[in-house]
Amino acid sequence: MTATLPALYNTDYVSWTEAMAHNLRQRNFEALDIENLAEEIESLGKRDRRELVSRLDVLLMHLLKWRYQIPKRSTSWQSTIKEQRRQIARILTDSPSLKRYLLDQFDECYQEARDMAADETGLMRSSFPKDCEWTIEEVCDRTFWPEPCQ
Repeated sequence: MTATLPALYNTDYVSWTEAMAHNLRQRNFEALDIENLAEEIESLGKRDRRELVSRLDVLLMHLLKWRYQIPKRSTSWQSTIKEQRRQIARILTDSPSLKRYLLDQFDECYQEARDMAADETGLMRSSFPKDCEWTIEEVCDRTFWPEPCQ
């Protein structure tokens, strides 16, 4: 069966994962598809980083909309902000080492959020500050809500 594991990986992923889990539990290490298994483990961390950045993009975009489009504020925006904060907190609870990654990506996420907010609101990108007015701690704080712009 060992020789067919790489082929199984490409043709029936669920069967491959079941075989890998079984071999690991049985400590049958010589039967593991080491290359594909290592690739899958690495992809788990990449997936969490992508999800974290995506959620931060959406959170920042909605905070910008909340601050700059006061008449259009809605419970939907409020729910989205709360949900993104909740999910970011869950990811960071599961993987505290990603806090540094989140901080490293913060400025880039803000720039992406400016683009997204401009697209969704019809406002010019320049309507939003070039640099984020809030800290990462404020953005992720469930009690923080930006004041309306003057």
